[in-house]
Amino acid sequence: ERPNACGECGKRFAQRSHLAQHLRTHTGERPYKCGDCGKAFGWSSNLAQHRRTHTGERPYACAECGKAFSQSTNLVKHQRAHAGERPYACGQCRKAFYRSSDLLQHQASHSGERPYRCGQCGKSFAQRANLLKHGKTHGGEKPFRCGECGKGFVQSSELIQHQRSHSGEKPFACAECGKRFGHGATLAKHRRLHLGLQPHRCGECGRAFGLRSALARHQRAHGEERPFACGECGQAFALRSNLALHRRTHAGERPYRCGECGKAFGMSSTLVRHQRIHTGEKPYGCGECGRAFVRSAHLEQHRRTHTGERPYAPGGARRFSQSSNLITHERVH
Repeated sequence: ERPNACGECGKRFAQRSHLAQHLRTHTGERPYKCGDCGKAFGWSSNLAQHRRTHTGERPYACAECGKAFSQSTNLVKHQRAHAGERPYACGQCRKAFYRSSDLLQHQASHSGERPYRCGQCGKSFAQRANLLKHGKTHGGEKPFRCGECGKGFVQSSELIQHQRSHSGEKPFACAECGKRFGHGATLAKHRRLHLGLQPHRCGECGRAFGLRSALARHQRAHGEERPFACGECGQAFALRSNLALHRRTHAGERPYRCGECGKAFGMSSTLVRHQRIHTGEKPYGCGECGRAFVRSAHLEQHRRTHTGERPYAPGGARRFSQSSNLITHERVH
């Protein structure tokens, strides 16, 4: 029940306090003022976030690399880089991004739009960041210098990437096969193997893979080959990485903590999925009907309602669109 209605637009709210906050969007009232700079806000939460720009406070830390952020939403976006998750895909070329803003900038490359023009030479760019980078080439400025070898860079991000060549750090992991990379761009190229053509199909369950080696790893799950055994309980796994994750259940290790509610997880990918409860984000949208989902697996199941695909078959002739329906069917028999 939402008994509190806005007289301006008709939107309804369960609580009177929520209606009072909403009314500020119509009146323009900004009662929460920053004592440092005088900037005013309509909501106290926005003022609290803004204050961190003065204090430098960054309470939301990435469990994977330690990088900290002032807002939980920025942490969620950052964690996609580690998980290899890029939910925002271009409809033109299928290139994927982990931020919607990056997708919008990329789409300008297809439209030919170049709204950012250099005042010195007239060259125009599709992205503002590229214009800023270009501007430094006129001054020959390379302010970011590597302490290891002395090489200079136009942007701090280029220096950070370069320093990984000295440290050997590979923070970007592919969620599909576990392979790690030093640069996000290299991971993006690698992921096209998984996202694009998938000619290697499992004869057991119908799942397809871009790499033959990935299919071979997957097929161990159907066969007897599980060479990596847990010393605690004897459970065996097809992949060494799965054994490492399993061992955390014995150790009780949960290194990935949600900055919003404090809940901890054994895997970074599980934390990323959990954080969508707080953000309400549903990044996997159906191209047919527009319905959106929190997990890619749920979108895959949903798509079968449009295609009629039924990949799961028991010993008999009847087939099912979801493995859970096959399991239920087999229990009856």
